[in-house]
Amino acid sequence: MEYAAIRHFADKRYCYAMAKGRFLIRLEVKKGDTAGVTLHTQNKYLPIRYMDTRQEYPMEIACSDNLLDYYEAELDMDVVCLRYFFEIRDREGNVAYYGNHGFYETCITDIDRMFDCPQTLREEERFELPAWAENKVIYQIFPARFATEQEIPEENWYQTPIDGRADLKGSLRGIINHFNHIRNLGVDILYMTPIFSSDSVHKYNIDDYYRIDPSFGDKEDLKELVRMAHEAGMYVILDGVFNHSGIDFFAFKDIREKGEQSACMDWYYIDSFPLVMERGKRPNYKTFSYAGYMPKLNLNNPETAEYFINVAAYWIRECDIDGWRLDVADEISHAFWKRFRREMKKVKKDVLLVGEIWHYAGDFLEGDEWDSVMNYPFYDSVVDLVAKEELSPSAFLGKLNFVKGNLNKCLEGYLWNFIDSHDTARFLHSAGNCRAKQRLAAALQLLLPGMPMIYYGDEVGMEGGTDPDCRRGMLWAESRQDRECLQYYRRLIQIRHSCPALTKGRLAEERADDRNGLLYLERELEGQRVILVFHVGKGNVELPALEGWRNLIDEREFSGSLGEYEAAVLVRREDTCL
Repeated sequence: MEYAAIRHFADKRYCYAMAKGRFLIRLEVKKGDTAGVTLHTQNKYLPIRYMDTRQEYPMEIACSDNLLDYYEAELDMDVVCLRYFFEIRDREGNVAYYGNHGFYETCITDIDRMFDCPQTLREEERFELPAWAENKVIYQIFPARFATEQEIPEENWYQTPIDGRADLKGSLRGIINHFNHIRNLGVDILYMTPIFSSDSVHKYNIDDYYRIDPSFGDKEDLKELVRMAHEAGMYVILDGVFNHSGIDFFAFKDIREKGEQSACMDWYYIDSFPLVMERGKRPNYKTFSYAGYMPKLNLNNPETAEYFINVAAYWIRECDIDGWRLDVADEISHAFWKRFRREMKKVKKDVLLVGEIWHYAGDFLEGDEWDSVMNYPFYDSVVDLVAKEELSPSAFLGKLNFVKGNLNKCLEGYLWNFIDSHDTARFLHSAGNCRAKQRLAAALQLLLPGMPMIYYGDEVGMEGGTDPDCRRGMLWAESRQDRECLQYYRRLIQIRHSCPALTKGRLAEERADDRNGLLYLERELEGQRVILVFHVGKGNVELPALEGWRNLIDEREFSGSLGEYEAAVLVRREDTCL
């Protein structure tokens, strides 16, 4: 038994309240190292000589990554404080008892050698998430390039490749005019990259946070768009750029004009004067990356923090938006985000707060900061598995399960699963323009739990390299669209919405077949059984045991054969999903 791989802390990651009186306890062990684990519990304040409160719970492997098995047990509690330890059995019949970070050869009886869980504290720390957002489908729009109400020559709108300065005159009114496309796709949430006043196309260098950029429209246009979305049963999320501002934002502009005499010196991180702002030279003040035109804000300064909390609250109150996607959020302090969450939830209790972070984000996802993140581990894994074919199916599951095994269980339906975005190359480009690969990636994205985020135009086969070429004008001319791809996306979303077992069902089986390039997942919910099969290789693969099931994707009886880069959603013939 590999003691060094056994890990548990009595904190919000390994021991937490799922609901009042309902708790989850998790233990990590080396993958394949154990034959079973039993959780032992007892009431801390009731000695056994007065009342025997000892209980045992068999723990189950909830998931496995490439190195670890994650055991979990759910239990009902009604105590002041729970004490607990683990009985771990290996495959050779050896038993170890693990409590309070110590290993013992005999069953633990001393409560001071057990882990400790104060029930009320954990319940007060419970992760509360907006119920409306769970497993919803997001549609991401880059407003400058999505749609316009102006007359733009086709050679301008459809220019390829496109650079970062091309003005296609996209606007909120353009989005409103094309709202039916979004609604007919079947998505639930509209997320727009920044729409506030800025001299760039991307608007991540904002000069006025209280003003919609005039090229996009005005506050009334935003209100109309939000109203349309809400009437259609949809939600709207804006991009919050609070890590940095533009150089024409009033505070930085004051520093540029007055130097060290500026009253806004503490709004930024200025090293010296005169300011070095020339392109190609490293700025002498902190910035986003080393982009001199995006100086980093000092949110540890109370005045700065107050300003941006007021900005975020203003747009929720004024336009009834439903959430914020928070740009470069992992470069801002935990202290700020804890306060930000408290203040936003006061304004709108079920507002959704999602951080941009390109790696594992456990320290931001403990219930007192963000509600979710852009799930870059998912993006990286799908690109490596499908587009590059550098990852095996088993390693793919391992990477996804690392995230699952290390985050609060309730987060599974809230992670933003995407295959590309305004910051990455289009998936189709990464996949060498293989449209079958894109459809397979879309199936992985749209048929698994989480909040799948579709980048505008993917549904009609848009191409584009790395930023800024991934931000081309939306394909509106039907002659330029991949209509089969559009129908495929619509079908997957329809299946997702009408088959709750896909996202809410118990995971009855999960396995990978690396030799045949297969991923197999089986879920059950209220007697309904659904099987997902993804073939991530070339040629055909035979699955005779599933012949005769109904494939919801093509609405036919499954032949028992999957083609290259093909997915199937299988239900029994008598089940009615759609």
